Amino acid sequence: MVRIGEDRSERLDIVPAQLRVIVTVRPKYACRSCAQGVTQALAPARLIEGGLPTEGAIAHVLVSKYAEHWPPYRQVQIYARFGLDLDRSTLAGWVGKLSFHLWPVTDRGLAPKTVLEAVHGRDAGTDARSQSRPDEDRLAM
Repeated sequence: MVRIGEDRSERLDIVPAQLRVIVTVRPKYACRSCAQGVTQALAPARLIEGGLPTEGAIAHVLVSKYAEHWPPYRQVQIYARFGLDLDRSTLAGWVGKLSFHLWPVTDRGLAPKTVLEAVHGRDAGTDARSQSRPDEDRLAM
């Protein structure tokens, strides 16, 4: 038989989110003949020192919160369906840490305005003291 062509069809499939644990193994070495003691490679840098989430996990939490408008309690319920037990305060802590790390970028105006609004609130880049509220104007009359 000789191949004369092919028929090709495409189908759309959705792979649900996958949670995985990344294990970092750092072997320890000791020299018997020298007095250096135990030597070990440095741990890789983490966005949250000593924390569980990777950069991708934190990004997913932020995108879910600001782009998908999923509040932390809803995200906790979604993660629970995958067997991951997280608390709302944990997610809030991750968002706070990332806000701290993004502050230099947003403070210098290097991020788009939508990022500024998402991370620091709707009035990002404005001085709240320079704006008078309508209630104050009415009371001053």
